[in-house]
Amino acid sequence: MKVTLKDGSVKEYAQPMSVIDIARDISEGLARAACAGELNGETVDLRTVIDNDCELNILTFDSVGGAAAFRHTTSHIMAQALKRLYPDVKLAIGPSIADGFYYDVDSETPLTADDLTKIEAEMKKVVKEALPITRFTKSRQDAIEYFKEKDEPYKVELIEDLPEDAEISFYQQGEFVDLCAGPHLMTTKPVKAFKLTSLAGAYWRGSEKNKMLTRIYGTAFTKKADLEEHLARIEEAKKRDHRKLGKELGLFMIREEGPGFPFFLPKGMVLKNTLLDYWRDLHRKNGYVEVSTPIILSRHLWENSGHWDHYKDNMYTTVIDDADFAVKPMNCPGGMLVYKSEPHSYKDLPLRVGELGLVHRHEKSGQLHGLMRVRCFTQDDAHIFMTQDQIRQEIKGVAKLIDEVYNLFGFKYHVELSTRPEDSMGSDEDWEIATDGLRGALEDLGLDYVVNEGDGAFYGPKIDFHLEDSIGRTWQCGTIQLDMQMPQRFDLEYTGADGEKHRPVMIHRVAFGSVERFIGILIEHFAGAFPTWLSPVQVKVLPISDKYMEYANTVLTQLNDAGIRAEIDTRAEKIGYKIREARLQKIPYMLVVGAKEEEEKVVSVRSRFKGDEGQKDLQAFIADILEEIRTKEIRQVEEEA
Repeated sequence: MKVTLKDGSVKEYAQPMSVIDIARDISEGLARAACAGELNGETVDLRTVIDNDCELNILTFDSVGGAAAFRHTTSHIMAQALKRLYPDVKLAIGPSIADGFYYDVDSETPLTADDLTKIEAEMKKVVKEALPITRFTKSRQDAIEYFKEKDEPYKVELIEDLPEDAEISFYQQGEFVDLCAGPHLMTTKPVKAFKLTSLAGAYWRGSEKNKMLTRIYGTAFTKKADLEEHLARIEEAKKRDHRKLGKELGLFMIREEGPGFPFFLPKGMVLKNTLLDYWRDLHRKNGYVEVSTPIILSRHLWENSGHWDHYKDNMYTTVIDDADFAVKPMNCPGGMLVYKSEPHSYKDLPLRVGELGLVHRHEKSGQLHGLMRVRCFTQDDAHIFMTQDQIRQEIKGVAKLIDEVYNLFGFKYHVELSTRPEDSMGSDEDWEIATDGLRGALEDLGLDYVVNEGDGAFYGPKIDFHLEDSIGRTWQCGTIQLDMQMPQRFDLEYTGADGEKHRPVMIHRVAFGSVERFIGILIEHFAGAFPTWLSPVQVKVLPISDKYMEYANTVLTQLNDAGIRAEIDTRAEKIGYKIREARLQKIPYMLVVGAKEEEEKVVSVRSRFKGDEGQKDLQAFIADILEEIRTKEIRQVEEEA
């Protein structure tokens, strides 16, 4: 058999070979580093035996599949340690996740953070034992009986949901046996750099109707240095948590009276409105018009759009005048009605229509998370109606606009092209035209992208923009979705140059995505220290004592008259205290005024960026800060103030 490797080289074998044996044949070093294999594009276990011509890639920890196998093995090591320490604990599921793993368990005695240290110590013993990991299978009935004898009801339930003829696979290391599809490492020995990070509650199978289990989170790396770097990033993320900073900076709150429904406080509204003002200015310059559509619309509209069949479980509904209505989870059906409100010619196209629309989606309570996952949010939608020959150019225009937005905030990003899902509507031909249009635009722009098979919207393929923040986390925000289905469902038309009626193609797109979520990302990206143009308070005037309050108010008035967001600290506190308080509020500039400043009609400038910047003429300071605001400069910290 011929085995084609990732670099294009071909290995020939006269007999069947396992993935790990082929890795050893390539090099002992590769075999030691191997975590899994990728066989004809599918991630497989190192024990998988190959007996046909194939394409094979040996996966190390540096790959997504390799890291997942490594961390999944670590989750089993944790479960083994847990069963040694607490034999009565019932095991549910323990998958790998991005940057780590978890295991859901049912424990009569609640586990606490103090237990994590004991579990880690036992895990180190399991690793030191270097237990071989083996795989075996059982019939469905034998597997059910096995776990009934072990008193593991969650495993029994999982198996009972499988088909009658399913082959059930198990993995064993020492005395520990678990139900698992794999893949796993060959032994427990390589798993040396790990950490259990937290505990949380998790409903069995994600349903509020089921029992609340304990979820133990952890992470694992091949090197201690990588683990320490990751843990440092977690600590930094805790400091930047937008929920913590949002409260400290007076930006927003979420109350138990409205779980998932954020309240924006005065400073938060300044931040939000400043973002929206920027959005409106940018879109006006790029040829968009703005509309607003109703929050509640009739059920038949959502049936027509396809949302009722594909999305109704996430929609809030109500009855008005004995008819069914739904609160909109998306803005697009309203956008269709706006287009249909008047006839259009090919000369009107492309027609770019933006909407900052408030949408509501029924998210499960366990998934809510500050501003990142809410039940109502403003979506910065736009719908572009165009001819087929305008597709590529319009997609490029949107991509450039999104690029401009992300560069403004200092975000790097990568791009994914998501293709047709199983649950889709429309013809093969429509999907092919739409997908080729997106792919062609990306190639014209020279943008690197990866293909995310089957993850498109139900009405069309899409381009997703995943931005990277200042501590290396990624967030999916911008998206461009090409849709040939909704114009057809709503019978949209335009008159062509030939005088005949034609069907437009449309783009759904967002730049921020959810404005609320984008604000949460910005809070964490900047750690609450926003660029001056975006800061709710741009300048704090600090009189040294009440004697200089009159001059301080004169300074405040001139700042406000120039359009600068400024406040004054009138408290009878020492100036050092006032400066520290202003710094804690992450205000870009502090203007200290006392006898000398009043006499010379100047201000003493302290900044978040440089500390003491010395005395300046007030008008010169105003001119400088207005230029910084106009250019939306992100001024870097030069030294600790």
